[in-house]
Amino acid sequence: MVSSTSHSRVALVAMPGGGKSTVGRQLAQSLQVPFVDTDTLIEQKIGMPIKEWFALKGESSFRDIEQAVITHQNSIQSMVLATGGGAVLREANRNFLRQNFTVIYLHSSPTALYRRLRYDKSRPLLQVTNPFQRLEELYQERDSLYRQASHFVLETGRPSVHTLVHKIMMQLELNPSFEYPDHS
Repeated sequence: MVSSTSHSRVALVAMPGGGKSTVGRQLAQSLQVPFVDTDTLIEQKIGMPIKEWFALKGESSFRDIEQAVITHQNSIQSMVLATGGGAVLREANRNFLRQNFTVIYLHSSPTALYRRLRYDKSRPLLQVTNPFQRLEELYQERDSLYRQASHFVLETGRPSVHTLVHKIMMQLELNPSFEYPDHS
C-alpha cells in the first residue's frame, strides 16, 4: 500500500542501465511534474563525478550521501525520481521509497543490460575485467531488493521508451492511491 503522502510521486528503481533516467524524463513530461535524478543531485552536491568519489572515498561514503539525497526528496509533492542502481541496498532507502512514492521496478535481464552498457565507462561498479559477470552478480544481489521496494514490476525487454511510459501511465491509473497532479 502506498501511503497517502505519495500523491503524484513516482520513483523508478532498476539495475544500472535499466532506463531509470531515460524513462523517468519522459514519464515526468507526460505527468507534467519535475524529474529528479539522484545521481545528478549527488554529483552536484559532491562536486565531482560519482566514479571519482567511489575511487577517492569508497562506496559506503557514497551510499551515505545517496541516502540523505533520497530522504530530502520528501519535501517535493509531485515528481518522478530516478534512483541510483544501488539505492535499494540500504533497507532505509527501500522503506522510505515504498512509503513515500509509487515505486516501479524497471526489470531488465543481465544480458539486456550488458548489451546497453558494454561500452559505457562511466559506471564505477562495471569497470572490471568481466562486466557481464559483474552485472549477473549485481542482479543476483539486487533483484529481490528492487522487488521489495517496488509496488509494480515492469518488464522492459525491447519496447520503446514511449511504450514503457505508456505502460507506466496505465499502471498508475489503476493505482487508487496515485493522484494525477492538478495543473489547473
